[in-house]
This record gives sequence, structure tokens and C-alpha cells, in this order.
Amino acid sequence: MSPPPLFAPWGSEMGSQLVTFTLAGARFGIDMLRVHEALRGQARTTIPLSEPAVAGFINLRGQVVLTIDLRIRLGIAAPAAGLEPMMLVVEVDSEPVSLLVDEVGDVIDVQAMVLEAPPGTVPACLREVMLGVYQLSDGLLLALDLDRAVGAGASLPLHTQHSTRRTP
Repeated sequence: MSPPPLFAPWGSEMGSQLVTFTLAGARFGIDMLRVHEALRGQARTTIPLSEPAVAGFINLRGQVVLTIDLRIRLGIAAPAAGLEPMMLVVEVDSEPVSLLVDEVGDVIDVQAMVLEAPPGTVPACLREVMLGVYQLSDGLLLALDLDRAVGAGASLPLHTQHSTRRTP
């Protein structure tokens, strides 16, 4: 039996294990139960006239999956040239969505840790999509509210027609 989800007064519920990933050196975590898999090197099909954070679609074993660039979505500067992003395939609104991240890390059990409010030094645009932070021995783990970060229920084109142009 799994432990009950955690609840933060400034965020929503999540499980006690977080899959970690990095963006621009910052370590983020999302609920492990919502992560399907981690991928590298998938070709993306661009979507004309889509918002900048929509990086296209991927074909994942015959299923068309929307790809979101989390750096753009969260207002983080573009990576250095040559950095090949990884993809985390997660579930949002009962649909798979692929998130572009710099690197996928470990699974961290946070059940015994205290979820704290984001510090004032975290930019406001990030605080809006965070559940809080965990203090680890080697730095902070920013607990991301996946639905808010991806924009679930907002303007994401989950069922948009797409072009056939491919990007590496």
C-alpha cells in the first residue's frame, strides 16, 4: 500500500517519490506516478503557428505525443549549443505529454522530508508552478506542479493537426 499523497497549502497533491530532472542547473522533481518513461534522441514534427513552448509531436510506438519545451514554458534561458535534451513522457489530463529537459536524474523518496514554501529568491514565474521545495544535502529540489507547469486545461493543442516537417 502506498503512502497517502502529500499536500501543500500553496500547491496540489503529489506522491512521496519524485523523478528528478535538471533545467539550467536547477533540480526539479515531479510525481513518479505520472512519469511513463525517459527518452533521448526522438525526432519531433513541428506544429505550425503553435505557441513557442510547444516543441512539436513525437511518434511514440504509433501514438502521437505532444512535446513541451520546459525551458521555454518556465521562462528559462536556452541551453548552450549542442546540448541534446532528454524527454520525460508524463501523463497530463489522461494524455501522454513529452517534456524536454536537460537531464533526467534519480527517483528521490521525499516521504520523510518537509515540503517548504518556495524561497523568495525563486523567480515569481517559477513559484507559480511549484508545489514547494525540499532541502537536500546537496541543494534544493524544486517540486513542480506538473499540471500548472504544462498548462493543463489551458491552450495546449493536444489534438492539433501537425505538419510533416521533422526536426532532430
